Amino acid sequence: MKDLSIIIVNWNTEDLLKQCLASLRENLAASHEIFVVDNGSTDGSTTMVASEFPHVSLIRNKRNLGFARANNLAMRAASGRFFLLLNSDTVIKKGAIEGLLATMQQDPHIGIAGLQLLNGDGSLQNSICSFPSLLTELTNKSLLRLLFPSKYPGKEHRIANAIQVDAVIGSCMLVRREAVDIVGFLDEDYFFFFEETDWCMRMQRAGWKVVFDPQHSIFHLQGKSAAAVNVRARIEYWRSRYTYFRKHFGLVSRYFLQIGLIIRLLIDICLTAAAKTGSHFTGASPNQKLDVYIAILQWHIKGCPADGGLESMEND
Repeated sequence: MKDLSIIIVNWNTEDLLKQCLASLRENLAASHEIFVVDNGSTDGSTTMVASEFPHVSLIRNKRNLGFARANNLAMRAASGRFFLLLNSDTVIKKGAIEGLLATMQQDPHIGIAGLQLLNGDGSLQNSICSFPSLLTELTNKSLLRLLFPSKYPGKEHRIANAIQVDAVIGSCMLVRREAVDIVGFLDEDYFFFFEETDWCMRMQRAGWKVVFDPQHSIFHLQGKSAAAVNVRARIEYWRSRYTYFRKHFGLVSRYFLQIGLIIRLLIDICLTAAAKTGSHFTGASPNQKLDVYIAILQWHIKGCPADGGLESMEND
């Protein structure tokens, strides 16, 4: 049995996927197998993988099945003692995955482990996610991390050693097969966003630890697939957030969340329209921010329909 079954879900990120696979070939020593699950790409990704990385097991989906379903397909076919769920927009550093694997092997109670994610320039990314609550979703997460670092750890405070956390970011997650056998696969009710947070919650409820080990790091080039369809991606994020609250806190909390978020959204629209500034989506122009805000509001006015997000793109 291999140590690792590496699973990469791809959707139209040919150049990034090629870079990711090359970094694995050059920098990973542990015994492993690699699965690329392609979600109906049209950019030549599958041809590139087949021709340049023939050792990779390629699963070709005719359409975009989303993150959870695609990963689950590969996990069912995989043979490794550990699953490494890896984004196509990551670049592996030598020794990083082996180091994270050693952390898992030292403590058989760890179900999921994550490492430090880095921007391309080497600066820190947030690699930890606190479990969502009305407080985290209706206030400022950066401020919470700054004021209450022990409860809301993040990149604002450098962490030296491995610690238990609520959840790790799904761009690079090392998962114990034994834990998956008990807890189950990713929840396919999520098309994209929040599925890894949901998984970490379920793992901990079943008695498994979720650990962040900052002593190991990889580069993460952040959300290039979703960035290509920003409005749809933001709607999908809101939909997944509502799904998470409904599943873990019930309908009352979910509706309180929706009311609070709509109030914040209306404030953002007013501020952006009046002052050409906004509170989210750093780097986007005021007009782009306003377009996103209005699209999300329109989606709510329509009753949060199933279409409008990423999953419905296949039908357009």
